[in-house]
Amino acid sequence: MITCNQKKILIEKLGVFFENKDQLAPVAARIIAYVILNGKLGATFDDLVTDLCASKSTISTHLNHLLDLKKLVYFTKLGDRKKYFIINKDSIVQSFDEMIESCFNQKELHIEIKEYKEYQNKNEIVDEASKFDLDFHDDYIQYLDEGIKSLQKLRNRIIQNNDKP
Repeated sequence: MITCNQKKILIEKLGVFFENKDQLAPVAARIIAYVILNGKLGATFDDLVTDLCASKSTISTHLNHLLDLKKLVYFTKLGDRKKYFIINKDSIVQSFDEMIESCFNQKELHIEIKEYKEYQNKNEIVDEASKFDLDFHDDYIQYLDEGIKSLQKLRNRIIQNNDKP
């Protein structure tokens, strides 16, 4: 069973990750982490103020910023005046698209580097001991291909789940 203290530690770890990955302010990153760990239940403004130990104005400022960035969305419940904040699944798809594009760009760069080194090995470098070893590039390009396939599979699964009623 996960304790309250373990959840706080996980929020902090995940928050630091989002600070670095998305260049978010610390409180905004912790809000994202908290909302992720709350899942489909969502997190209310009051939950965030209480559990993140931040002022109402700080939470409000960062919530509005995250809504503007479309990282969060909210829903309401009939008869309840509260907003329940959840992760915007479209932003997850966008994140996957960025990772896939980064992998494609790295792959293209490694292909160019490998072609350059192959040319050098064939036409410019006479001494066998000085020739480039191309195994790394072959392995890295294969790794990127496999990563791209996995990311595309996960992305498609997220999209299919978003389309379900």
